[in-house]
Amino acid sequence: MFGNGKRGTTEAVVVLRDSGGILAALERAVAEATAEERPGLERALEIAVREAGAADDASARARWTLRRLEAVGFAGPLDSVHAVKALREAEPSLSLRTAVELTKEAWEAA
Repeated sequence: MFGNGKRGTTEAVVVLRDSGGILAALERAVAEATAEERPGLERALEIAVREAGAADDASARARWTLRRLEAVGFAGPLDSVHAVKALREAEPSLSLRTAVELTKEAWEAA
């Protein structure tokens, strides 16, 4: 996520997906696992496959926003000024407009 916060500039919210690498690493771990490790790793792989296939950019941004808000202890309504303020405190590089858009997207996804 980035933005320079200056008025009149285009800001970008970049969604990076590294699920392919994570899935490959989990598959290798399952192949190399001991009998004790295998059930947990297989479950982790199932979850990772499900989540990697289900996420679009909007839901990925919403989840990121929720995690950032949780990290600063915000527990209020997502459609509030306080949510925008908390998100900007968590990520100071976000402009007001970007923070509003992200909290709105998270509120719609919830």
